[in-house]
Amino acid sequence: MVRDVIIRKLDIKTILSSSNTIHITELGCSVGPNTFSSMQHIVEALKDKYLYQDQLIDSTKSIPEFQIFFNDQVTNDFNTLFCLLPVDRSYYASGVPGSFHGRLFPSRSIHFAHCSTSIHWLSKIPKELLEKNSPAWNKGLIDYVGASNVEIVNAYVAQFERDMEMFFNARAEEIVPGGMMVLVSPFLGYVRLLGFFWF
Repeated sequence: MVRDVIIRKLDIKTILSSSNTIHITELGCSVGPNTFSSMQHIVEALKDKYLYQDQLIDSTKSIPEFQIFFNDQVTNDFNTLFCLLPVDRSYYASGVPGSFHGRLFPSRSIHFAHCSTSIHWLSKIPKELLEKNSPAWNKGLIDYVGASNVEIVNAYVAQFERDMEMFFNARAEEIVPGGMMVLVSPFLGYVRLLGFFWF
């Protein structure tokens, strides 16, 4: 699906008009091998898109270079992540520690943003859950699984909505015109978030 949307929708001519380097970010990368597999598939799809469109643009240009910014919380084990980098990768790699709920990159600097199975993480526990006098007090729990109190669920939903607003506002500043963002979530409750975004 990701390859298909890149081929059909990404405006590679516009994003390469000022540079021959494509900047990609993997938001919420963790340390496992899944992030490397995803990034390699995205790089290959971008190369295919470039080669397909290259026939329409200028066949004397070389394939662009790829810079991937692996992002996760500051507590992520970036040392392990970089020790596991594939030797035969076709991109340059760097780490960007910090919450993806806020700005991470300069304005209009990212061509492709990818976030797979981490978009559901909240930036913080809703404060209402921690206050004993609040109708949403969750008795010290940090989840709402099996919660019968609608106030608890509403507190999580409200926090999620605030986080998503910050997330989308940050990406709107960071992604170049003609760029793209892909979000992948395994949760049915986030169906409205699933999809492909281009700027």
